[in-house]
Amino acid sequence: MNIDAFIQRFSAGLTMMEELPLPQARRAYDKLCRTFAPPDPAGMRIDNSVCEGVSVRRFVPQRRTPGCVLFIHGGGFTIGSAESHHGLAASLAQLLEREVVSVNYRLAPEVDYPAMLADCQAVLEAVHPVALVGDSAGGRLAIDLAHQLNEAPPLGLIYPPVGELSTSCLGEDAPLLSRSDVLSIREQCPEIIATQRDRSPPASSIEVLTVEHDPLTRPVETAVALWQQAGASIGYRCAPQMVHGALHAHAQLPDMRAAWQDFCHTLKRRLNH
Repeated sequence: MNIDAFIQRFSAGLTMMEELPLPQARRAYDKLCRTFAPPDPAGMRIDNSVCEGVSVRRFVPQRRTPGCVLFIHGGGFTIGSAESHHGLAASLAQLLEREVVSVNYRLAPEVDYPAMLADCQAVLEAVHPVALVGDSAGGRLAIDLAHQLNEAPPLGLIYPPVGELSTSCLGEDAPLLSRSDVLSIREQCPEIIATQRDRSPPASSIEVLTVEHDPLTRPVETAVALWQQAGASIGYRCAPQMVHGALHAHAQLPDMRAAWQDFCHTLKRRLNH
């Protein structure tokens, strides 16, 4: 598959969702994302359970190092689940050789952003993860969770929304995510605007993955520069030609796969040393 084919397929799926009531749209999104996921790794144990009142999905690889990683899915705070991001969480567990706990936090508009953060925090306090990894909206949640900790574990951030998310700081429109999409998310969850708190690094050890065509990449790079100036150890890579959401098809897109594997392998080295 090339990136144009991915964009066409994913965009068509999103367009179909626009006509559906929200509960059905969420199920359609889960199904859409799973169509791009590779088969589960051989020998991986996958269990659904409830942790501190929050639904989670656990991915336990056949070869495992002690300690788990908390994974927080994306979806613009209104859609997405452990199901939509199943392929990413399974791949993360396999590449890190760690158990991954994927959180099914509650979504807007049923709850506000602080309630989403509280769900993630409840699971974090129960499982004591050795790392936090967040995809898109989940990256914002991971950053804000880390800011609440006295000593945050290593962070893995995948094209998260950071900073003030205004037209002046965002990059250009891109397929699958426009500037107006980002601004509408900001209106839905105004608490994600982080002009002040994103000036200081959320952790001392951070791995970041972005894509070339994404209005969120420019503010992420601004934040990375600020965090590095403040003394954080940061690994950064930007997947060429890729777009927001392309990580779902990392197994089929060579540039996305290379960036994802580098992200995971570098994060694994941080955890092991």
